[in-house]
Amino acid sequence: MSLLDVTGLAVRSQSGPLVRDVSFSLQPGERLGVIGESGSGKSLTSLAVTGLLPDSLVASGSVLLDGHQVVGARDSELRPLRGPVAQIVFQEPLTALDPLMRVGRQIAEPLRRHLGLRGAELRSAVAAALDEVSLAEPRIARAYPHELSGGQRQRVAIAIALAARPQLLIADEPTTALDVTVQDAVLTLVERLVAERGMALLFISHDLAVVSRMVDRIVVLREGLVVEEGAVAQVLRNPVEPYTRMLVDSARALDAFLDAKEAGA
Repeated sequence: MSLLDVTGLAVRSQSGPLVRDVSFSLQPGERLGVIGESGSGKSLTSLAVTGLLPDSLVASGSVLLDGHQVVGARDSELRPLRGPVAQIVFQEPLTALDPLMRVGRQIAEPLRRHLGLRGAELRSAVAAALDEVSLAEPRIARAYPHELSGGQRQRVAIAIALAARPQLLIADEPTTALDVTVQDAVLTLVERLVAERGMALLFISHDLAVVSRMVDRIVVLREGLVVEEGAVAQVLRNPVEPYTRMLVDSARALDAFLDAKEAGA
């Protein structure tokens, strides 16, 4: 059985459809990318998968997460799945993290709730979680989110997401707000942790170069519809749809521009 099985997923607002008939599956340990321009429905898809859509939006179709139906389920039914089964890392950690809670307490929360840790064992697990994302300094656990850099905040968000040992990590544009150097470090961190833990990865991005680095298979969304799906090498070398070809050509043009700029520097 698939870890994640999405069939005919649709998301609607009062003004009309935003995601239409999206279907894909994800096996344990597999890495899948969802790519598209802003407004293509990729982030809404990730929210629908975890049952985190705002009340103003309505999902239909089927989303089976580890055999549990997400669409139409009550939040009380989904809460036990968020952590041990699937967890999400959002684009902007400053808004995703609680600004009034110290970082250590935020990491401790899923460890306490899902793993039942307490006391010295809990403190040790928090320290280990920070060490795993290369934030071993004691001051980090005592800091508030606004006291950390953007890269440090995103590492904290990753530590929180991984605290309950999820089978699936959903990364929704996790490096868009970071500069190039920090972006590379965070991507390397995610690659390492996914490989070490044998997790499945659902990576959401508008950046084809980043997605192709992180995943084995790609789903291309345009205006809420899947227009192409396939292995990374297949999609990059032989895109079938004009929209996908445009994304690939744009990525190649950007690479050529940056290469030329570096050569002239």
